[in-house]
Parts: sequence; C-alpha cells; structure tokens
Amino acid sequence: MALKPKDVLALAKDQKAVMVDLKFMDFVGLWQHFTIPLPELTEGIFEEGLGFDGSSIRGWAPIQASDMLVVPDADTAKMDPFIKDPTLSIICNVVDPITKEPYSRDPRFIAQKAERYLKASGIGDVAYFGPEAEFFIFDGISYDSSPNASHYKIESREGQWETGSATEQYFDGKQTITRPNLGYKPRYKEGYFPVAPIDSQQDIRTEMCLFMEKVGIQVERQHHEVATAGQAEIDIRYDSLVNTADKLMWFKYIIKNVALKNGKTATFMPKPLFGDNGSGMHTHQSIWKAGKPLFAGDGYAGMSEMALHYMGGLLKHARALAAICNPTTNSYKRLVPGFEAPVNLAYSSRNRSASIRIPMYSPSPKAKRLEFRSPDPSCNPYMAFAAMLMAGLDGIENRIDPGEPLDKDIYGLSPEELKDIPKMPGSLEEALQCLKDDHEFLLKGDVFTQDVIDTWIELKIEKELNPVRLRPTPMEFALYFDI
Repeated sequence: MALKPKDVLALAKDQKAVMVDLKFMDFVGLWQHFTIPLPELTEGIFEEGLGFDGSSIRGWAPIQASDMLVVPDADTAKMDPFIKDPTLSIICNVVDPITKEPYSRDPRFIAQKAERYLKASGIGDVAYFGPEAEFFIFDGISYDSSPNASHYKIESREGQWETGSATEQYFDGKQTITRPNLGYKPRYKEGYFPVAPIDSQQDIRTEMCLFMEKVGIQVERQHHEVATAGQAEIDIRYDSLVNTADKLMWFKYIIKNVALKNGKTATFMPKPLFGDNGSGMHTHQSIWKAGKPLFAGDGYAGMSEMALHYMGGLLKHARALAAICNPTTNSYKRLVPGFEAPVNLAYSSRNRSASIRIPMYSPSPKAKRLEFRSPDPSCNPYMAFAAMLMAGLDGIENRIDPGEPLDKDIYGLSPEELKDIPKMPGSLEEALQCLKDDHEFLLKGDVFTQDVIDTWIELKIEKELNPVRLRPTPMEFALYFDI
C-alpha cells in the first residue's frame, strides 16, 4: 500500500525522529542531500517541495536558472540507520520551480518515464531488474595527480601482493592492530568462494546485509568474489525499475558506511586492480503483465519470442548503451577482449562468456529472465536501467532478431570465428560516439530528451575523458622514459 504524507509524519513520530534527510540523485550517479528539522516537514511539502540551489550539481542547470525544488516521495520514507540522532530519510524528485514540471535532467524522472512508456506501449505493466553490483573492500587507499607526480596505492591485508610483508594490520572495531603476517591471502582470480581465514570479510558483509534489511532490502546471498584483496558481492531481490534503482542507491550508501564504520573503505570502481578481475553489475531483466511473466516460452532456452526480441534490442544498441551503463574511462579497463568481461555481443544459455546469459537454475516461468553482463556499478542506475529497458522495448516493437545463440566458450574461439561477432566499445570515447550515433530509441516517449543525451556526452568529455587523456601515467614512464 502506498504511503501518504500523513503516514510519513506518523512514521516519524513513531520512530521519534528529530530530523528529516532529503536525498536526491545527481546527473552522474551520486546521492546528494540536505536535512531539515522534523517540524519543517509538513503534508504540504509533499506537494509544494522545498527549494535548493541546483547550480553546483554536476550536469544540472546553469547559475542563471539554478533554483530547483525537491519534492519528497512518501513511499520512500524510512529511518536512516547511520545518523546519530533519529533521522527520517526520504528520496525526492526534482521539480522546476517556475513550470512546476519534473526536471528533465533528474535521473529518477527519466526512470519513471521509462516505466510509464512500458505501460503505454501495452507490452507489459512492470519491468523487473535485479542487479549484481560487485565491489571491493580495502583497508586503505591513497591517490594523487599533480603536474609533476601521479600515484595510487591500495592497502589490503587480503591482497595477494602482501604475502611477502613481515606484518599486517587490521581494525578490531576500536583501533588498528599490527601483528605478524599470518598469510591466508586469496590468490589472484581465486577469491571465489574460499572459507575463512582466507575469506576475512564474512562478518563485515553480514553486517552490510543486516543494515540492508533494516531499510527494507531483501538480501538473497553474500560472498567473496573472484579477485584478491576483498572483492565482494551481495545479491538483492529484484524489483520494479525505479524501486530497484532506489534500493541500489541505499545498497551503495550502506556498503560505504559499514566499511567506514569498520575502519575500511569500499569502492564500486570497475577496475581498481591490475591483473585481477574487475567489478561488474550483471543485470537480470524481465517484463510482466497482469501478474504473468512474459519472457517464458517454448523458444531457445525456454524463452518467449518477446524475450528473444528484447535481447535483439539490447544487442543492437549495446554499443550505445555502453556510454550509460559503462560510463567511466575506468570501465574500459574491465571491458578488454580476452579477459574476464564479456565484450562479444552474443547470447547463450549458461555460457558466462556471452554478453547476455539466460540463467537456467529453475524451470519455473516466473524465474525466466535474461542477464545482461556488460554493465558495471559505476553507472547511474536510474539512467542505466531506463536505457536498457528502452533498448529492449525497441527490440520488441521492431521484432529485432538477436541472431543465433553462441553456445561455445567465446574466449576459446579463433580470430576467424570471432571476426563477425560485434563487440563492445574499447574506450569511453568510442562509447560516447556510439551514443551520439544511436540514441533515437532512447527518445521515444520523451523518456530521454535530446538535451539529456547532449549534456551527458558533453559532461563526460569535458570532466572525465579529457582530464584522463591529458595526463601521463606511471606506466607510460616505465615504457617510454628512456626512449
């Protein structure tokens, strides 16, 4: 049952809240917030909103048009588990104060429009998304980039590179302890699924899961991931598009804050380690209508014709999707041919080397879904889920053939066999050009606007791509200093 403003006020009173934290999404993919005393939260705020300056939010309005409103979404109200004084947290939509219309660059509004487009199309009434966002838990991090120097250094007592150290450090909840090195480091690419003491992070992952349950996220499992140095995965139950994006923001918030609480740091950077696996965000997707799953059928791997066409849309537009689903320069350190990430655009049942996999764990029609494996957790989930849905719907509407399945180990194919298989872009620059050339499918129903696409491309080039392109790296000194 949907919450009403009066229900939110009753919840705040019941939980003895003294403050209200208003969270909203910036254009790139980070939560922003400001906080008001509880007496300032009235039922009228849920209609009228509260003003703030949007000029400092990345990718948003210029300073001459910077006044914005946040309008709390009553359904998202819950207690923030980290703030010392009892604080109610509410996710907000962003509204233009002049027109009173939702702000077109608000990522949450883009996701809401994608859900409305699905319903208006008559194809289905709900799209379910289930992301598997991998991440690393490190003991420390340092990095710097200046005109004459550049470095980064990862600290992890789980790191395989630490086997030769005389001592190791760990945080016992109160202080940092130094002790002799006790070994038990996951070897490179062997972090999937050893028990303790090799897996040293069971307790912190469980703590993360318990915090997630406090805010209404259903956890399905948690485990160490493939890489050394604390790569982890916590799987959460699928939900509708906007709800899943909301939950993924809570997911990141909880993981980072529990890590901090334990004297550690967590990152969703796709490729922080050289020579070991990066962090992906395999995204499970399906469409339902009137309570019935529409992706189950008698086609390949038990999929319906609709599901195959949805996959056709994803594959056709995957290179453009990369600019939104793999939106950082670092994303393309993971998407490298011949390594762990699926860069070849093909589909298969069970085969994890394909960019789209059809899970075969259960014969139940309700479990029938596809798993798009190329996205990574650096994305803005509202925009990424919306873009994936729009690509899939374009496939359904235009009956796009996904081609024949590739039920082989793609990494074992010869260059001759691989030459006709399309591939993901090899860089953010290439991905942005793909989006520039192929984005009409995103504009349907005004879900994405041309302004959103243009602003996204411009922001990525000016604030991320160019700064990386202009700077020499330590590896370049190793290769070229004595040339």
